[in-house]
Amino acid sequence: MNSLLPLLRGAPLRNPLKLSSRLPPHAFISTVPNSIAGFLDFKPHEAVSDVKIDGFVRSVRAQKRYHFVSLGDGSSLESLQAVVPADQADGLNIGAAVRLHGSWIPSQGRGQSHELQVERATVLGPSDAKTFPIQKKYQTPEYLRTLPHLRPRVPFNSAVLRFRSEIIASLTKFFGSRQYIQTHTPILTSSDCEGAGEVFHVSAGDPVPSSSPSASKTPKSFFRRPVYTTVSAQLHLEALAQALGNVWTLSPTFRAEQSDTPRHLSEFYMLEAEMSFTDNMESVMDLVEDMLRHICTDLAGSKIRDELLVRTGERASDLATPEQVAQRWEGFIRKDWPRITYTEAIDILKRSETPFVHSPTWGEDLRTEHEKYIAMKVGNDNSPVFVTNYPRDIKAFYMKVGAEDSSASSPGTTVECFDLLVPDFCEIAGGSMREHRLNNLLDSMRAHGIAPNSSLDGAAEPSSQAGENNLNWYVDLRRWGCPPHGGFGLGFDRLICYLSGVQTIHDTSAFPRWYGRCDC
Repeated sequence: MNSLLPLLRGAPLRNPLKLSSRLPPHAFISTVPNSIAGFLDFKPHEAVSDVKIDGFVRSVRAQKRYHFVSLGDGSSLESLQAVVPADQADGLNIGAAVRLHGSWIPSQGRGQSHELQVERATVLGPSDAKTFPIQKKYQTPEYLRTLPHLRPRVPFNSAVLRFRSEIIASLTKFFGSRQYIQTHTPILTSSDCEGAGEVFHVSAGDPVPSSSPSASKTPKSFFRRPVYTTVSAQLHLEALAQALGNVWTLSPTFRAEQSDTPRHLSEFYMLEAEMSFTDNMESVMDLVEDMLRHICTDLAGSKIRDELLVRTGERASDLATPEQVAQRWEGFIRKDWPRITYTEAIDILKRSETPFVHSPTWGEDLRTEHEKYIAMKVGNDNSPVFVTNYPRDIKAFYMKVGAEDSSASSPGTTVECFDLLVPDFCEIAGGSMREHRLNNLLDSMRAHGIAPNSSLDGAAEPSSQAGENNLNWYVDLRRWGCPPHGGFGLGFDRLICYLSGVQTIHDTSAFPRWYGRCDC
């Protein structure tokens, strides 16, 4: 202890410690990779002996003296070739988890620069090749969706999951550079943010069989009020923004839509952000544009982007073409995305000679066919397009009514909001200025059929506990220091779909849930 006193007092040591210069090289770090992706990039001119590689057998080609094993571990779309002596190949079946020891050597064959010359093989997790469902031959996406617990082992599916991870890392870097605080919002909520009623109700305990005498009895609620799985983190983000400033989150959300389309999931991830002390919707759109441009710029030269452009065999027909995917990335990197109002969009649609199934009408939401046309016409089929200032009656209660001068050319009242449309895929994000004025918010809630149990000039009434859509706490945010603010939500799974070329959102999630399907 006494020897530490000079250090604590700031005095120099008489005999400062020196690190030994005789430490062997590579004592703290090894240049030998620890993943298959690392080995595929590791191309020494000479053989490297005594290496160990763990992975799963993707395929086996057996010959008399040697078995040629394709190995993967989820880190690479490409497989690693291992040459295994026939007497060491017992149990090396497709799907098996194995550990191979040997030498990493320049390959004499075609198709790879290096290969593993195996000296010892150990099966860590056996697999029955006859019953293993994931085979080397082509298997349709529909079939693979019946095997969500095994589907990630398909090389392209694992690449999509790694792409999700890369985007999350890029987003974290983007928001961190702008001093946004990442938050975790609740999954269970007593508020229906959108007010559409497409929510999952939460209850506790086992369901009572219909034949049971107690089936007619109303089950006791676990909470004091009806509770749902969240459809959006927005309302809670608004509360956090008043405490922390600019905030963001990436969290699961749930919609009880009875829809089985390639664009809908019942459980999906939403990227949401709230900007505090901003009274200009342009700044919110700037944030969305800068964020998506950052992602594509950040990952433009990455290995994962190159892997997403690989198309082989019959699987190529399940994906957008590499040219389409590359054009989508270039569109996000492009500057100055077009911005038009909803009213201008309706005028463009009406002037079009395209025979729409649904006639474009002011006051009605844009249909998919309308959004695709706007993205093609205004964005020249290669740039995202912001459509702003939709009619108040077709948007959510929390959106701020537009200024009178900006609505002068519109047939009706509009709100300060936007949707982001992209070529081929339509809407992937939406945002708005939030109504921060108490009386205006209460009027909007009543206009949307949401009756808050609160007085205009006092605190929320305690009796509101029985309300089905508890929004009193949200109204309270306007009572005590609510600055102008706005934010957005972006469908994260749709973004993955768009940038990867996957044709359906069901194939961007590891364990997708949609109407009628929750397989594991």
